Amino acid sequence: MSRDCLRWNTAAVTTASPGPRITSADLPALRRRISAVLIGSQILGGLGVAVGIALAPVLAAEVSGSEALSGLAPTASVAGTALLSLPLAALMTSRGRRAGLVLAYLIGALGAFLVVTASVVGSFPLLLLGMAGFGAGSSANLQARFAAADLAEPERRGRAISTVIWATTIGSVLGPNIAAPASRVFQGTFLPETAGPFAWAVVIFLLTGTVVAVLLRPDPLLTARALAPEDTTAAASRSLRAGIAVVRATPMARLALVTVAVSHTVMVSVMVMTPVHLGHHGADIQLIGLVISGHIAGMYALSPVMGWLSDRVGRLPVIGLAAGLLCCAAVLAGTSGDGHTRTAAGLFVLGLGWSAGLVAGSALLTDSVPQAARAAVQGLSDLTMNSAAGIGGAVAGVIVSRLGYGWLNAVAACLLLPMAALTLRRAVAPRSPDSAKA
Repeated sequence: MSRDCLRWNTAAVTTASPGPRITSADLPALRRRISAVLIGSQILGGLGVAVGIALAPVLAAEVSGSEALSGLAPTASVAGTALLSLPLAALMTSRGRRAGLVLAYLIGALGAFLVVTASVVGSFPLLLLGMAGFGAGSSANLQARFAAADLAEPERRGRAISTVIWATTIGSVLGPNIAAPASRVFQGTFLPETAGPFAWAVVIFLLTGTVVAVLLRPDPLLTARALAPEDTTAAASRSLRAGIAVVRATPMARLALVTVAVSHTVMVSVMVMTPVHLGHHGADIQLIGLVISGHIAGMYALSPVMGWLSDRVGRLPVIGLAAGLLCCAAVLAGTSGDGHTRTAAGLFVLGLGWSAGLVAGSALLTDSVPQAARAAVQGLSDLTMNSAAGIGGAVAGVIVSRLGYGWLNAVAACLLLPMAALTLRRAVAPRSPDSAKA
C-alpha cells in the first residue's frame, strides 16, 4: 500500500456536511431510519456473501482441477476482507459511512463478476483475484455494525451493534440453502452451474450498494461529528498513525481490540476444521450442515441478548462471559471424540462466545476512543481480526493434521488467556473516565 494511500484525506471531512441541520429532537427518528436501512442492507449483503461462498471450494476445485487447492478460494476471500478493511475505513474517515459501504459492495460485485469470468475461461489465478474482491462484501457487513453505533446513545450502543449483527442471520441462513436452486437456473448455458451463485451475488451486491447510496442519508458518521464539535487537532487524529497511537494510549481500546481479534480467531480456527473432524467420525453431509447451522444460529440469533447484556451489565462482564463461553466450547468440542451431539453443542456455544466478544468488544472500542479517531481505529480492528483469523484458519489445518482436533481446541483455549487476563486487570483497576462505561 502506498504512503499516499495511508495518508488519509481529512480535509474533505472538515468541509463535508451531513446534510440538513440535525437537532436533538430529530435524533430518535433518524436513529430508527438509519437502523432500518442498515438492517435491510445487512440482510441483502449477508445473502450475497453466503450464496456465493457456499460453493466456492467446489468451484475452485473444478477450475483448478485439484481438490487440494479448493481451500484457497475461501482463504482468498478472507484475505480480501482483511486487506480492504483499512482502505475502506480510510474512505469512511474522509467521506463518511455511505461512501465506504457503497464502494465495498461495488468491489464485491466486481469480484463476483471476476469469479464468474474465471469459471468460464478456466483461470484459477483470476478466480482467486475475484474471491479477494468478493471479500469486500464481508468487509462491508462488518463495518456496518460501527455505522449503527455512530448515532446510538452510549447506553444503547451495544444493542444498536447487536441488532445489525443479528440481521446478518437472515441472509447467512438463506444463502447456503438457495445456492443449489441458484445454480440450476444456469443449466444448459455456457456458465458452469457452480458459478451460478456468484452471478446472483453480482446482482445482490449491486442492489445492496444502491440501497445504501439512496437511503443512508444523512450519513451517520458525518452527522455524529457535526453533533460533537471537535477542536482544531481533530483532523490530525483521523490518520492511521494517530489511530494506532490512540489504541496504544488507551487500555480499554487495547482490550477491545484483543477481544474482537481473539474471539474471531478462536471461532474461525475451530469452526473451519469441525466438518473435517465430523467427517472422520462418520458424519454425512446432512449432519455436518446441521452442526454448522446450529453454530451460525449461536453466532447471530442471540446477538441482541448480548447487546442488551453489554448495555445493562457492562462491557467487561460480557467480555468475561465471552472468554468463558469460548473456553467451554473448546472443552466440549475438544473432548467430543466421535460424539456428534457433543460436537454440535460445542459449536453452538462457540457461536455464542463469538457473539458476546464481537458485540461487547465493538461497543467498548467505540466507547473508548474519541469521535475523530473512531473510523480509523474501527478499520484497524477489522484488519486485525480478519488477519488473525486468516492465520488461525491456516494454522488450524496443520494442527489437526499433525496432532488432532482435540489439540486444536486446546490451543484455541490457550489463546483466550491474554483476553481473560486483560479483562481481569481492567476490572480491578481504579475507575477512570476511560473505564467509566465498561
